Amino acid sequence: MSLKSLLLKSIAIVVGVFTFLDSVKAQKVTYYKDVAPIIQNKCQSCHRPGEAAPFSLLTYEDVAKRASFIKKVTQSGYMPPWKPDNHYRLFKNDRSLTNEEKQTILKWVDAKMPMGDAGETPKVAVKTYIEGTQYSRKPDLVLKTTSAFKVLGDNKERFIVFKIPFDIGTEKNVEAVEFFSSNKKVIHHANFAIHPVTNDIDINQGAEFLNLTEDDRTKYSQYFPFKKTMTYYGGWIPGTSYESYPNNFGWVMPKRGVILLTIHYAPISKEEQNISGVNFFFKKAPIERKVEVISLGSAGVGEKSIEPYFFIPADSVRKFELKITTPQDQSLLYIWPHMHYLGKVFKSYAVTPQKDTIQLVSIPSWDFRWQEIYQFKKLVKIPKGSILTIEGTYDNTKENPHNPSNPPRNVYSANDMKSTDEMLTMLLVFLPYKENDEQIFLK
Repeated sequence: MSLKSLLLKSIAIVVGVFTFLDSVKAQKVTYYKDVAPIIQNKCQSCHRPGEAAPFSLLTYEDVAKRASFIKKVTQSGYMPPWKPDNHYRLFKNDRSLTNEEKQTILKWVDAKMPMGDAGETPKVAVKTYIEGTQYSRKPDLVLKTTSAFKVLGDNKERFIVFKIPFDIGTEKNVEAVEFFSSNKKVIHHANFAIHPVTNDIDINQGAEFLNLTEDDRTKYSQYFPFKKTMTYYGGWIPGTSYESYPNNFGWVMPKRGVILLTIHYAPISKEEQNISGVNFFFKKAPIERKVEVISLGSAGVGEKSIEPYFFIPADSVRKFELKITTPQDQSLLYIWPHMHYLGKVFKSYAVTPQKDTIQLVSIPSWDFRWQEIYQFKKLVKIPKGSILTIEGTYDNTKENPHNPSNPPRNVYSANDMKSTDEMLTMLLVFLPYKENDEQIFLK
């Protein structure tokens, strides 16, 4: 072999070696290049200060020191919590991990958590979270309780209604809304109703809050002057985030009124302080289509139509069903299913007058700890005359590890929303239908 040939062959070998090394380097899983985007998109919304999760996952150090635990809960599917059956219906806010994402975390942990270079994080994956909100920017209006509420550490649950008056001078177009709290770990769930109030009624009258658990319930009548009409109704349960209105959708915040914020405080063993309220995000563009919300089932429309009668005897498994005839053509944006500890299976669908079935949501293994406002990828048309069905199965036996009563007791409808009672509920966030709505993607 000539010297020239030998030299060319040597160069080829060297080039091949460097190409191989570059390939190996490219395949190496690192935190910043591969894992950080997954953590940011699927975990950090809850795992950061002020949110419901028990620890933060904002830095490499936060993630690396819990790597083995993260590997375990992600491979099992326990985290991130996502309960709907994705084979039944896919949602826009799906936070479950793909198989590829699970494998990425697995490889990274098994490789001893290489950090990599912070500059490798894909720019499209980088999220900046703003303290006090899960939305993409600071709220335009924050309405909250005037002082901190003392949550007693006596292991008792409590229902407190807070009155939050407001006078913002002019109506505002709402782009998004969310419940916020200084300490979500002490809160089981929260509901808020926005009531417009005319100028002839004093919005500052009445107590700042009422204790529905231990106080005289007749005192609630002092809030009746505020409840003549309601603009909007929303809420929060661990797992939920903000509610936003894409495109030219939304609703109008009244210039004057009262928010009645009902908070269910979970039983805790150590006294805590809590300030809660509602964040509002406004948009300058006019709202062309008004978003509406309706609650179906327990404490809502059709409550008395649940079949059979909503009662779950001790040591029994019972299935209930609610059928509602849709009174108009509707376009669904979101749905929010709700049951309590005894819930095992939740399913909802609509059957059109033409006998077509529209699958809405299926949760084959209900978990009271993780609930969500499920967002459709596109508007879902429910034609007028469709039969919207909600099915719920409940396990009131000692075999149910989440049963709050031991031994099991008879369980009734939760008129007071006590978690030890039960509910079969689904909220619909919708628009009156317009032609071709079902082709609109929700951005």
